[in-house]
Amino acid sequence: MKLGVTLSTFAATETTNLVDRAVELGTEAERLGLDSMWFAQMASYDAIALASAVGRAVPRIFVGTAVVPIYPRHPQILASAAKTAQAASGGRFQLGIGLGAKNLLEPAYGLPYPPPITHLREYLGALRPLLDGADTGYDGATVTSHPVAATAVAGAEQTIPVLVAAMGPQALRITGQFADGTLPFLAGPKALEQHIVPVLTKAAASAGRPAPRIIVTVPAVVTDKVEQVIASATDQLAFYENIPSHRRVFDWEGVDRAGELLVAGDEDTVAAGLRRYLDAGATEITLTYTDLAGEADRARTWRLAGELASS
Repeated sequence: MKLGVTLSTFAATETTNLVDRAVELGTEAERLGLDSMWFAQMASYDAIALASAVGRAVPRIFVGTAVVPIYPRHPQILASAAKTAQAASGGRFQLGIGLGAKNLLEPAYGLPYPPPITHLREYLGALRPLLDGADTGYDGATVTSHPVAATAVAGAEQTIPVLVAAMGPQALRITGQFADGTLPFLAGPKALEQHIVPVLTKAAASAGRPAPRIIVTVPAVVTDKVEQVIASATDQLAFYENIPSHRRVFDWEGVDRAGELLVAGDEDTVAAGLRRYLDAGATEITLTYTDLAGEADRARTWRLAGELASS
């Protein structure tokens, strides 16, 4: 079982230096045998910069972003940051991107949100050559990109995997055609098996691409305080219930509240819950919101993840 962790709420815990804490957690994750560590983009810190720092300090674990919204970042800016992270980590960086939520990001940046499916297709078309160090230009309806100088970064020659947080049919088809896989969040096993995996794998096969990676991000906690963490998850994840793309996926799964997708309980319960995702077609799993019940249960959850990753 390929298992990693996605850090999202760790910034809310008390620390004197966010980057130092991320490196501490990355060191712990590697020691426990986890395969990867991913960073969510927040309004405060920069996810690619954190991945660079951890990848540089921790010698073996893979690092990535889950996810960086492509709006309003220009492909050249995103590619430069990703290539720098690839060089910093010695070839262990993975770029997870997403469209972002219009209702959240458009008011925040004060810029018009482009037609999402067109923008995703064009963005990937412009981004891939840039990640490969090419100076190729691109002209589309929503993306124009013409580098004014060389784009290659020494030390970043290894291909950077591009994963898209795609869950809807149109986004999945584009992801299958142009990216290396998907990073669905809060998509349960039923939604994965019946809707996400079939569309994505068919699109990749039709485009002559390798079988896509399907890296599901699952909120999970090994804990004896199940009712407490369910209540916390229901509260903290409620935001996603108002995002149309997530609402559709919840309906596919047959759940009303996002918190219902939390996997919580003792070690056997959580391990069985994670295996349901593998049975549904996931190729990898990352655990998130593991600190809902506090530091002791977060460490307990990571120990189980390390054991499963090594089995």
